[in-house]
Amino acid sequence: MASLDDVAREAGVSASTVSRAMSRPTMVAESTLLRVRAAAERLGFRANPAARALTTGRSGFFAMLVPDLDNPFYSTTATAAQDLAGETGRRVIIAVTGGDPVREAAALHDLEDQVDGFAVQSPVSSAAELKEAHARKPVVAINRRVPGLASFTVDTPGGLGVVYDRLVELGHREVAYLAGPPSSWMDRHRRAELVEHAARTGLRVRVHGPVRPAFAEGVAAARGIVDSGCTAVLVYNSLLLLGVMFEFGRLGVRVPEDISVAAADDIALADLPGPPITAVRTPADELGRAAVTALSAMVDGDRDDRPRGRRLPTTVRLTDSLAPPRTA
Repeated sequence: MASLDDVAREAGVSASTVSRAMSRPTMVAESTLLRVRAAAERLGFRANPAARALTTGRSGFFAMLVPDLDNPFYSTTATAAQDLAGETGRRVIIAVTGGDPVREAAALHDLEDQVDGFAVQSPVSSAAELKEAHARKPVVAINRRVPGLASFTVDTPGGLGVVYDRLVELGHREVAYLAGPPSSWMDRHRRAELVEHAARTGLRVRVHGPVRPAFAEGVAAARGIVDSGCTAVLVYNSLLLLGVMFEFGRLGVRVPEDISVAAADDIALADLPGPPITAVRTPADELGRAAVTALSAMVDGDRDDRPRGRRLPTTVRLTDSLAPPRTA
């Protein structure tokens, strides 16, 4: 098996340069980095993470904690994070927490000695607990603002406000909102902003849920939405909306003739056949890249120089799934 010294001789550089290229590629000139990688590839050399950790204090791994991987929002974010990390020779470990604070805390503790930092999607731990974890290893939050941490969120409430305004223009007055899980900071924040926005525009919002963002939950909620008499429904995410739409079809409820529909993200709707659904376009992939960039900056630079978080903008695709309410 090829050693680090073998790669150094093959590339015509020192062993320390090879070590830097493997552990901190941004510290090596691009031409040298390419030469080292080519030599390593020819020799079949693979850096040993444990050995690298002993010499550099860094494993080259980040951990991303996700509530689940059924939700395409989380899987899209995780994939983008893995792709960007791979470009700099790092890897991302995915840990599924089920949205459970106990499992989330356990993952933060158990992986602490194996990774250089954590990206936590929709964290459910308290802000104090997350800051305690950050004191030991860098932590960034995704889809929730946590004071003291670099936090990356999406302006979904602003996007849904555009949908609300369109419903008002069309003449709707009673709108259902199918809420996300009770532990979701984003859903609570979104719901508060939407109810306030609706009150200013003369809409009445009937909140259904909270429910888990799963297809079956959308199916189970559909009849209650129909029975509520609301003429439009906004759904927490596109996976829930798929369930709602499925059950609407079984019940003979037509969209938009009987009810208008919209989703707070369009990720699960991307390849859906049939007429397009009104949805907020959420940059889930950009969230993943932003988290990895922030973690890399903290690991490679000043540990105490926390990168600024961001609230990423959204756009809205308004379609014919919104129509004037049916008259009695």
